[in-house]
Amino acid sequence: MINTLLFVALAFACGALPFSVWIGRYGLRKDIRKYGDGNPGMFNVLNAGGLTWGGLALILDISKGAFPVGLATYIFKFEGLSLALIAIAPVLGHAFSPFLNFKGGKAIATTGGIWIGLTLWSVPLVGITALIIWSFILTSSGWAVMFTLTTMLIYLLLSSASNLLLIIWLLNMLVLVCKHRSELTHLPTFRMQSPLRSLWGVKE
Repeated sequence: MINTLLFVALAFACGALPFSVWIGRYGLRKDIRKYGDGNPGMFNVLNAGGLTWGGLALILDISKGAFPVGLATYIFKFEGLSLALIAIAPVLGHAFSPFLNFKGGKAIATTGGIWIGLTLWSVPLVGITALIIWSFILTSSGWAVMFTLTTMLIYLLLSSASNLLLIIWLLNMLVLVCKHRSELTHLPTFRMQSPLRSLWGVKE
């Protein structure tokens, strides 16, 4: 039990590291929370500093989920409730970071990281593909995330995933619903343009 609590604390601390804010502060000399939607995450590093800095933030935010969960899954062989608590801890850390007065980011990249730590490539590949597609189809990023998680759930069910993974998915969903709740107060709306035309900037 003590080992589990220590690892949960480690995973939460990893997730809480506000890499995007630090990249903005020390790399770009900017407060990324003054860009875009004000979220202390990778997308506003991209807005403030471009693709290189945004890519660095993405890698770090994914890694802080993948690293502790991967260690717990494949090296220390945690199972059951212990692994579920460890897996959700980085997402909670990012979403409610004590470094940012518990006003963290939306935990999308860190969500990808924990699923890398749990399943290596399979669920993350489904997730990133679904997120790209839904982001083109829907006008709300919050709803795109919800539809992406739903797509991941369908994949988990079709692949006969363990009950443990389904529990982790549910915990993950609850955190992301909380972080996107303001966007979810409105029904999802679809873009008038088709995804490919929207991508290439071609009008209907």
